[in-house]
Amino acid sequence: MQNLSTSNVIGLNLELFHVQSDTAFELPPNVAVFHIGKPNDQIPPDIDVSNLPDADVVSRIHAQIQNHINNYFIEDLGSSNGTFVNNTRLEARTPCKIHLGDRIDLGQGEKVTFIFQDKIQHQQNLLSRVNSTTMQARIAPQNRPTPVNQRTKSVGFALMVIAMIILTANIRVGIFFGIPGILLCISGIFILCQQRINPNLGWILMALGITVIAFTGNVFASVNLLIVLASSALFFAGYQLLTTGKILNYNLRSLQAFIKK
Repeated sequence: MQNLSTSNVIGLNLELFHVQSDTAFELPPNVAVFHIGKPNDQIPPDIDVSNLPDADVVSRIHAQIQNHINNYFIEDLGSSNGTFVNNTRLEARTPCKIHLGDRIDLGQGEKVTFIFQDKIQHQQNLLSRVNSTTMQARIAPQNRPTPVNQRTKSVGFALMVIAMIILTANIRVGIFFGIPGILLCISGIFILCQQRINPNLGWILMALGITVIAFTGNVFASVNLLIVLASSALFFAGYQLLTTGKILNYNLRSLQAFIKK
């Protein structure tokens, strides 16, 4: 009898599904006995496990499966490490009836494990895996952030700089006290634009700069409220463009089209 080839072809017959390698061995209904083991001179195996992982725990003449009018029985043929059905070791030379879904281990340690199943079940498992993988492939791109092009980043950075210039230009402080706060704010903006540096550092520097300006220049008394609001809006718009490429879900093209209307 020729060795059964390992295959994933789907049919209507039964099979032994090897768990560790995701490989199926077909059990045609017109064959009465299937010998399981490794190549030898006495009883060549119909199911050759020599190429499977951890095949060293399997004897050359390990077990056999018999088909009696669509009733299947497995029998250990005196193997060194035993045969287990659902974690119960079989007595040598004693047939044991197996049912769909039974787990068969050749040898100890659950290293060579088979599931006795219908090939239709194997097909359903494969289809469910394919559908799950396809669904993940479709969902994954939607979860990825959209890359921001260089033009949008430049516009965002420019808006942030303009906002800071407008704000600082309308703060009535002395040059000696104004420069440190302005430099801290500009440094914070620069760090926010760098992807390799923690953005929290940029926010901290900007907060320090605003604090210095506020305490040294009496900012609340010397800055027009409208200027503060306008600068804040420009800064927010620039930061949104720089990080996400959009302002309130509107990109540059949609904004240009809205302005033209």
